[in-house]
Amino acid sequence: MNPNISVIIPAYNEEGSIYKVIGDIPKHVNEVIVVSNNSTDATETVAKEAGATVLQEERRGYGYACLKGMEYVASKSEKPDIIVFLDGDYSDYPEQLTEIVKPIIEEDMDMVIGARVKSLREAGSMTGPQKFGNWLATSLMRIFFRSRFTDLGPFRAIKYDKLLSLNMEDKTYGWTVEMQLKALKKKFSYVEVPVKYRNRIGVSKVSGTVKGAIFAGVKILGWIFKYSVK
Repeated sequence: MNPNISVIIPAYNEEGSIYKVIGDIPKHVNEVIVVSNNSTDATETVAKEAGATVLQEERRGYGYACLKGMEYVASKSEKPDIIVFLDGDYSDYPEQLTEIVKPIIEEDMDMVIGARVKSLREAGSMTGPQKFGNWLATSLMRIFFRSRFTDLGPFRAIKYDKLLSLNMEDKTYGWTVEMQLKALKKKFSYVEVPVKYRNRIGVSKVSGTVKGAIFAGVKILGWIFKYSVK
């Protein structure tokens, strides 16, 4: 029996990429949910044309968008077995979703992180602050929690019931690290799958700005130190 899989895609002004993202998602996925994070362009129209369920979240923030998607999933009578989170800028390769969910389906893993390994990254696809932030965050998690994470990659899959048990709460930049820290605390089984990564379509709303990079770094470190003293 094939698992029921829902994909949640936070998107802010991604009209140039969202159609490609949705189009490359494997057809065995049950539902693709695009959460327009107060977009001012044609993101919502394009996503609908591509066949996605489109939600609106006016409060800006990656976490806000993810939580809106989860709220919608919770309202449905038939719940998914697996939730996949994927960015809307086409930097990930959506067709690798099959590889991302495979350890959950075949090995009963609770969570899978798509690791953007250097050998599979397109030149320039990750900024200096992104690479440093990933290194620092995963190094600290290794020191404090003996984790095996090497990346905070946004392309990830998790069992739906496990996701609910995490009681996710971050509204902005700390969403990914919060999920990984809480999974460590709850001793979830997890694995990383190497994924390809390319230069995004359009300008990054986080790593592409000094303000975004600083706020993201502060949020990530804040979550790590919060859990290291618990």
